[in-house]
Amino acid sequence: MSAVQFGVLGPLAVRTDAGEPVVVPGTKVRALLADLLANRNQVISADRLIDDLWGTDSPADPLGALQVRVSQLRKALNDAEPGARELIESRPPGYLLRAASVDADRFAELARSSDVDRLTEALGLWRGEAYADVADAEFARAEAARLAEQRLTVQERLAEARLARGEHDLVAADLVELVARHPLREGLRAVQLRALYAAGRQTEALDSYAELRDRLAEELGLDPGPELVALHRRILEQDAGLSAPPKAAIIRNSLPAQLDELVGRAEALAELRALLPRQRLVTLVGPGGVGKTRLATEAARTQSLPDGVQLVELAPLPAGDPRVAEQVLVALGTYETAGTSLSAGDRVVAALRHRQLLLVLDNCEHVIEPVAELVTRLLRDVPGLRVLATSREPLGLTGELLWDVPPLPVPDDSDLNTVRRSAAARLFAARAAAQQRGFRLDEQTAPAVAQLCRRLDGLPLALELAATRVRALGVRGVVDRLDDRFRLLTSAQRDVPTRQRTLTAVISWSWDLLDQTDRAVLARLAVFPDGSTPEAAEHVCRTDLDTLARLVDRSLVVLDDSGADPRYRLLESVAAFCLDRLSDADEVRARHAAYYTELAERADPGLRGAEQQRWLAQLDAETANLRSALVNGGGLRLAVALSWYWYLRGRLTEARQALAMPGDPAQETRAAPWRVGFALAQGEAIAPDDVRAAVAVDPNGHAAWFAANAVIEHGDLALASELLPTAVVDSWTEAAVLTSRAHLAHANGDQATLERTATRSAALFADLGDRWGRLRATEWVGGLADMRGEHERAVALHREGLRWAEELALWPQVCAELSWLAWLAVQTRDYAQARELAERAYDLAVEQGSPGALIFAEMSLGMAARRDGKLDLAVTHLTHLADLGRGETQPALYLPMILVELGYAVEQGGDPDAALALHIEAFEAAEAMATMRDAVGPLEGMAAAVRSPEVAARLLGAAAAARLATQSPAAPAERDDTDRTTGRLRAELGPERFDELLAEGAKLSPGEARAQL
Repeated sequence: MSAVQFGVLGPLAVRTDAGEPVVVPGTKVRALLADLLANRNQVISADRLIDDLWGTDSPADPLGALQVRVSQLRKALNDAEPGARELIESRPPGYLLRAASVDADRFAELARSSDVDRLTEALGLWRGEAYADVADAEFARAEAARLAEQRLTVQERLAEARLARGEHDLVAADLVELVARHPLREGLRAVQLRALYAAGRQTEALDSYAELRDRLAEELGLDPGPELVALHRRILEQDAGLSAPPKAAIIRNSLPAQLDELVGRAEALAELRALLPRQRLVTLVGPGGVGKTRLATEAARTQSLPDGVQLVELAPLPAGDPRVAEQVLVALGTYETAGTSLSAGDRVVAALRHRQLLLVLDNCEHVIEPVAELVTRLLRDVPGLRVLATSREPLGLTGELLWDVPPLPVPDDSDLNTVRRSAAARLFAARAAAQQRGFRLDEQTAPAVAQLCRRLDGLPLALELAATRVRALGVRGVVDRLDDRFRLLTSAQRDVPTRQRTLTAVISWSWDLLDQTDRAVLARLAVFPDGSTPEAAEHVCRTDLDTLARLVDRSLVVLDDSGADPRYRLLESVAAFCLDRLSDADEVRARHAAYYTELAERADPGLRGAEQQRWLAQLDAETANLRSALVNGGGLRLAVALSWYWYLRGRLTEARQALAMPGDPAQETRAAPWRVGFALAQGEAIAPDDVRAAVAVDPNGHAAWFAANAVIEHGDLALASELLPTAVVDSWTEAAVLTSRAHLAHANGDQATLERTATRSAALFADLGDRWGRLRATEWVGGLADMRGEHERAVALHREGLRWAEELALWPQVCAELSWLAWLAVQTRDYAQARELAERAYDLAVEQGSPGALIFAEMSLGMAARRDGKLDLAVTHLTHLADLGRGETQPALYLPMILVELGYAVEQGGDPDAALALHIEAFEAAEAMATMRDAVGPLEGMAAAVRSPEVAARLLGAAAAARLATQSPAAPAERDDTDRTTGRLRAELGPERFDELLAEGAKLSPGEARAQL
């Protein structure tokens, strides 16, 4: 069974065995996982899970809704770690989660120890409050409370263990906040009293006891317990047994006291604390303001070395100052200038030679050479020394372990729970609340906080500076002013170094250390709005990889190696700083636009073959750069090159806006069919002559096919057939035209042509390696299976198509496949599934702004509602679709089908006359389109609504004959309607008379049958 790691000691977290995060989609799915984890390895009944997830607001089909969430959870786990779906077992009367790796279980294992390191490791597993994102749920409260109590117990035991080995000063400092949060916990208070007394702070110990005694009396009417009373007496008597261990065993620590909580670095702290005892030189690197100093001091605080920890601040030294050794001597308290001929470096070695300590060298980047020289000598000559350095660039020494300090994770959307899980948002909220007592991270503030965190790249110092402005501007006001961030993000805090009081100063500190060449390249990199590949950076910035590597080493450029290709990125604040200093902006932007225009023109043919997936991914990665290039010189030439890419990604509005730009005559000509095609795809009516004129500029090209294909959705099958290219210039266009002809054949009910064109198209696209094309052709193969009543085959084809489309992120095709599956679910009577699939398709169509996709999705919503007995909802959807389908010039292809469904809904609602009128209108629309297959449904509908049973029976006979002639057997759901009508007529006419009339009707053509009314 696959191993998956689950985290509940904080917001819910899931990782693969390799440590990769697993995305669990949806609030309900995450809540389900949390419920299963809280009761892991136990069966939870379905009823209880439903109650836990929905309470009194349960869905119409609660068991089905639960099954959907279980399926989504299994899929998320299995996609990340194949085989992991088996962790969730179906066990009567519900489900069981087999969880072998849960951080809470590891915590419990470590908590049984009395060893300081193991207890510290146990507490390092915590990332916040247990089950933080479902803490308000009833099912999580007891388990979260139990874990919180265990955590407190471990904190007490760790404090006691540290006290036993002489860390009384540290323990006393560390317990201040914990005792304040749990003021009535006597065990915790006892450890604090002992630590304070051992640290020589007897008065404070007695005051703490008195404060507890008063609170117990006032709040609970109780006295302190006998053990605490006895400890108080021993303190009054100055019992020698409470004194500190001998001085030689005391661990010294020159680190500053903690003034506020370190937010969002629990995992980093745990990793560093475990790393420092094993490495002699660790350098924390990262951009200015990322929190290197704070992380270093907190990681160093818990290190246990006989001679403690010594912090050396190097920021006060001027840039390039060689007096680093002197600064270390001052920090050690051994700096003397008289009576010695030894150099400062010799004196540092002499002072530390027999010491075992951790030396923290903070802010090394501006004196990197003398720091590297001194550290090299110290590591060689002082075997008991370990060094933890912070710098914006590496020291560059043998044995150096570089530890990149990343910005805090930012929320990827504005959902409140997602924002609360973000470390960046938690930091901002904590600091904003300290500035303005009434500030809360809630539904109102979450969207602005999420945007702020993203705009500031999760940079802790920038977030803290922004928090100081909340009191005056509110969080929305801060976000609105981020375009002027360098004036906005300043601080008046007097205990903050000058270099950290403004965002400008933070970045200037690094900028000033660069030479002119590196500054020019860094400024040019700011024209890339979302980073660049090394090749793009070299070309646009006129530079080489050595210069780029130097900027990466100095933490001004971030190398993002998470995608298929490495990318150089600037934090948004660094980019804004650099743009103000870009002296050759026009030339650089022109090179940028030319580079990405040429890239798009190379990509365009690649999007129609075996390299389609690679080019889609590359253009996706360059979206921001392409948009910038459009307005900075790429213009209409670039827009035309990107048109097919935009269509594949469903970005129709973006395409139309870009194609609206003016260009030279040649560009205008090339753009014409694309403009028409996208307008038609978004539901705009275009005069036939205007469509012909646009296609005529290149009647056999890709763009001509695109425009002609878009005409089909508007119902003008004749015009589409006329405009489709005939003398195709390549295999791709031939295959694309065949998909369009398959679409036309499907609309006309021509199964022979549909089978021939769809099969041939699929084969051509397969040879080309074009996965979009195979999807499109297979869609119509599935449509043929649906027409023939082969619903299982049709579902299998469309499910495979959906998987392909999702893998490629081809959202228009995802929408189409969802709609097809919804349609098929209606036909096979699975109405709950139909609604869910259609709703997904509808939401996606709304995002894309695609009217055709919206109509397809709403058709299934209306049909599922009608056949599931929800007549009011069905009438609402179907009336809306009928109004759209009637059109101003000609009816839509789907109109007969919608009118039939609406007719049935009206008839079942008690108005057969109105229903009959709708069925007649449907028949006439089908006649006008000359599609015999579409006339079958209206005939069956008329039979259900007409008052004469004899006429109704003949209509049914004519409809059955038409189905046989068109090879269009009724789907199970359609048979429900005809069976209902048949049963009524048999009862009214008698079986023999009914069969006689049915046979008479079978001899009539659809038109002759209609004429009987």
